[in-house]
Amino acid sequence: MRITQLNIYPVKSLRGIALETATLTRRGLAFDRHWMLVDDDHRFVTQRELPAMAGVTVRLTDEALVLEHPRVAPLIVPLARTGQPRCTVRIWKDTCESLDEGAAAADWLAEALGRGLRLVRFPDDSRREVEAGYLRVERGERADTAFPDGYPFLVASEASLSALNERLASQGLAPVPMSRFRPNVVVEGTTPFAEGLWDALEAGDAGYRLGLRKPCKRCKIITQDQRTGEAPVPKEPLRTLVAMDTQPGWRGAYFGQNAILLDGGGRTIAVGDRLTVHRR
Repeated sequence: MRITQLNIYPVKSLRGIALETATLTRRGLAFDRHWMLVDDDHRFVTQRELPAMAGVTVRLTDEALVLEHPRVAPLIVPLARTGQPRCTVRIWKDTCESLDEGAAAADWLAEALGRGLRLVRFPDDSRREVEAGYLRVERGERADTAFPDGYPFLVASEASLSALNERLASQGLAPVPMSRFRPNVVVEGTTPFAEGLWDALEAGDAGYRLGLRKPCKRCKIITQDQRTGEAPVPKEPLRTLVAMDTQPGWRGAYFGQNAILLDGGGRTIAVGDRLTVHRR
């Protein structure tokens, strides 16, 4: 089995960046979900509430995060910036610390997206724990993340996407691209939905291991085009995933597996890496 895609999403729910290589950290691929948009109540905002977020392009340079939108000149946020005020923000039931990127970023978001929002950054000295219920606590596992919904990595399979698209085609529906599911690591060389039986993925030569810990329950974002925010076919492929029962015993639509880093912090992960599967 091998890796076919690596993706990061520096600002939660804005456009992603495809990579050939990335640095592994305990919080995920470097810079993944390192920033987030929040409302006046300091609650996270995503494409679920604001589909237009899909229209914001994201770039990273050696010095800055760059946001681009047709309505406004690019926003440049220095990576090395210091002195931002701290604020507490909410992601689902979690609360965590963040750094506010300031009025210029808020003004830019208001012009680009037509809504009052703040851009916040995850502090290097903070820790947001992953829920312990799915970790191997008997092995001493702990994990933390930045601004993802709950886990530092999302692993998806090309074979699973092919099976979903075959089912969609049988209903006269168009296929959906992998981008709908916003994965970090995409693999090929397995059977559809076999990832639900994996305990870990290991790249022996590259020196890292990922532990797959919880199926990823999907929301309406997978119905939305990740360049326009529009939903070409409302409720699809959510409805089809539910009917396929991809995660037996779990109610809902599931695609992909949430994962943590077991070994290899600071190592490089690359498209083309060969992986060994360790089953549960």
